[in-house]
Amino acid sequence: MIAGISHLIRLSRAGYVFAREGVFSLVDTRPLPAPARAAIALARLIERPSARTGKSRLSSALTRLGPTYVKLGQFLATRPDVVGTVIARDLEALQDKMPAFDQKEAEAVVVAALERPLNVAYASFGPPMAAASIAQVHKAEVEKDGERKPVAVKIIRPGIERRFRVDLDAFYFAARRAEAMSLEAQRLRFVEVVHTLDRSVRLEMDFRLEAAALSEMAENTKDDPDFRVPGIDWDRTAREVLTMEWIDGTPLNDRATLEAKGYDLPALGRIVIQSFLRHALRDGFFHADMHPGNLFVDESGKLVAVDFGIMGRLGPKERRFLAEILFGFITRDYMRVAQVHFDAGYVPRHHSVEAFAQAIRAIGEPIHNRTAEDISMAKLLTLLFEVTGIFEMQTRPELILLQKTMVVVEGVARAFDPKLDMWKTADPVVREWIARNLGPIGKLEGAAQGAGELGKFASQVPSLLLRAGTMLDQIDDITRHGLVLSPETVEAIGRAEARRNRATAVALWVIAGLLGAILWMLV
Repeated sequence: MIAGISHLIRLSRAGYVFAREGVFSLVDTRPLPAPARAAIALARLIERPSARTGKSRLSSALTRLGPTYVKLGQFLATRPDVVGTVIARDLEALQDKMPAFDQKEAEAVVVAALERPLNVAYASFGPPMAAASIAQVHKAEVEKDGERKPVAVKIIRPGIERRFRVDLDAFYFAARRAEAMSLEAQRLRFVEVVHTLDRSVRLEMDFRLEAAALSEMAENTKDDPDFRVPGIDWDRTAREVLTMEWIDGTPLNDRATLEAKGYDLPALGRIVIQSFLRHALRDGFFHADMHPGNLFVDESGKLVAVDFGIMGRLGPKERRFLAEILFGFITRDYMRVAQVHFDAGYVPRHHSVEAFAQAIRAIGEPIHNRTAEDISMAKLLTLLFEVTGIFEMQTRPELILLQKTMVVVEGVARAFDPKLDMWKTADPVVREWIARNLGPIGKLEGAAQGAGELGKFASQVPSLLLRAGTMLDQIDDITRHGLVLSPETVEAIGRAEARRNRATAVALWVIAGLLGAILWMLV
């Protein structure tokens, strides 16, 4: 009960900030019930006058509320299926920049994490170069064989884990209450959304996992001629500290310097697109935060990516799905695009493949009446997901993350070459994957893999039959004697129900009291 009240207080503060920053003006109140419309109208009475004309209102509010809300905003920017396209676009402008924490605090975190004095771990240790919601980065030096080399040291923000835990508990509280009161909230699975955010943040706050992502991508791209990632110093990496190669390169958001150094900017745009597609299709593992600040060009002319906190994965089925639909649009084979949706099980079988192909043609045909620079691959995927919603295609978070990353990557590439032909750029990567995986070699490998899976299943048949027999005996026992609950279980269910009813009543009274206080202050 006390926890519920503390969650309500925190959420009330967030609601106040949202109201002041004009966030509720973004809500379409027409489909809402009368009490919700009245509550939003009341909240808009305390809206700051300057917020009514400002842009990125939600981004401003989330930044004011702190690191957890910034991460929530970044996460929801990848879920337009939950927040809508307009709000998702607003959240894309959200910058994860925070004031740096004290140098002595940073040094203390390093000493505790690496379990050695700072001057033993590093030959020199400089001030912070950049700071975000979870961590900040320092430039340091390590000495090996009498030679010093620069490294980047990423250090977790002190106390951030507790701050995230408290805020996420409040998010869980709000999501559960929303699902209890709203069928729409149940459909959008608010609790699952918070759980996904929770899991993502936990992974991002363990820098050993980011180091592992860097290591995996380094292995995947070791033979790529125009892309690489920083090397990891595993000896100076722990849960709270990540040490990696310092990149002396030019960021892609510094166009003037890139031009001054004589780089071929259109070619650089093509490298960005092809690298992303190659990682997604070939490896099934891609950098999901490829904004220009995370991409550099090193002295050898290679594209270098940093900040591997957000990564995307595609399984074999999702990779085939992506390659097939891109290839289908390139070749104008709309029946193939439709069929791959059905083969993947994304569209229910009671729909017609022909009708679905007709809907896809409505997306693809306008492309062929436009010049190359007017065609957006990311927009096409967005339209595709909108059409599939009509045919009851379930939300695929991994595909939505891919599409959102493609929006960013395409924007980076087009900034260097506004006339970039996305399809011609993507064509060799897609065709290479198609030839490798759907051609004769791929079919042979698929057959060998299928034979291996069949052998594995055959070896498990005896144990599966034994389990099936045990389960049938249990079902027969329940049929004869009924399902019996122990007295302790019945008593526990009763106590839990009573607690839930008391907590709900208290929460409603607290909400009523808070609304009354706000009305009194307004009057």
